[in-house]
Amino acid sequence: MISLLRRLDTLLSGIPHELMAPLARLSIGTIFLRSGMLKLEGWESGTTLALFREEYRLPLLPPELASLMATAAELSLPILLFLGLFTRPAALALLGMTLVIEIFVYPNAFDTHGVWAVSLLYLAKFGPGSLALDRVILGPARPSAYGRA
Repeated sequence: MISLLRRLDTLLSGIPHELMAPLARLSIGTIFLRSGMLKLEGWESGTTLALFREEYRLPLLPPELASLMATAAELSLPILLFLGLFTRPAALALLGMTLVIEIFVYPNAFDTHGVWAVSLLYLAKFGPGSLALDRVILGPARPSAYGRA
């Protein structure tokens, strides 16, 4: 049994960052972009603002400003992730947004927000992978303690 577990460990540790990073960028970016598109669709009818006034009710920010900031972030930051451009700052910004959602909006949705946070933390720590515009700007990734960064 131990031998089987070691072989499995070796096999799984061989999954390249170059495969995981684009998948993380695409999947988490899609979640936020879809949310931004829904907010945009509801902008003219007032449903987006109503959500921020009646359901989300963020402290400190007026609903008009919070809805504008959230919509702008959800429409722009995923595009940066898809391109692999400013990946780490974009991931950290979306992680901050995730924390706000978890703490102030839907505090009982940790299972969902935890999955988002893991993807975003992975991208913040290890970067976008080689198929990214960040590689054009920053050059090749430096090795980290856990393989390529």
